[in-house]
Amino acid sequence: MTGPRLPEAGEEGPTAELIRERRGGALSALDRLLLHSPPVAEGWNALLGALRSRTTLPADLRELVVLRVAVLNRADFEWVSHEPIARRAGLADLQLRVLRTERAGSEPVWSPVQAAVLAFTDASTRAVVVPDDVFAAVREHLDDRQVVELTALVGGYAMVSRFLVALEVPPPEGEITG
Repeated sequence: MTGPRLPEAGEEGPTAELIRERRGGALSALDRLLLHSPPVAEGWNALLGALRSRTTLPADLRELVVLRVAVLNRADFEWVSHEPIARRAGLADLQLRVLRTERAGSEPVWSPVQAAVLAFTDASTRAVVVPDDVFAAVREHLDDRQVVELTALVGGYAMVSRFLVALEVPPPEGEITG
């Protein structure tokens, strides 16, 4: 694969500046594709900015979700750009290896809250329906706001991964900020 299925849009205009502001100055290939539709790019930027930096979920849980969705939906771009963030958030090499396996949640490398969040992520991503017992396990650890944020995070990164995979966006060289 040499590049995405669509050409990248130009990097000028107010929407590009909004995204650049969140990203610390640089646009990614994903951003340049989104810029074909400024209203979509603006909404995306607001949602993903909130999910990445304005929730009350601990960073390890947030990155656990992002990386697991990346694995389940085969979104290499997502994995490459978030693995360094996950490491800084405290996920260990063994946990990162386990995340790439079919039955990651059954391995004894997770804290109780991580295991609950992983089960929720798997259920929501694979089947959409989250069984009552999986939901109850998450509720043992997260408050109402965090359950909403977790649910939006899983759905938001499912959207990101589907966009990346459908348009065959190649992985970046490394982490993408913002």
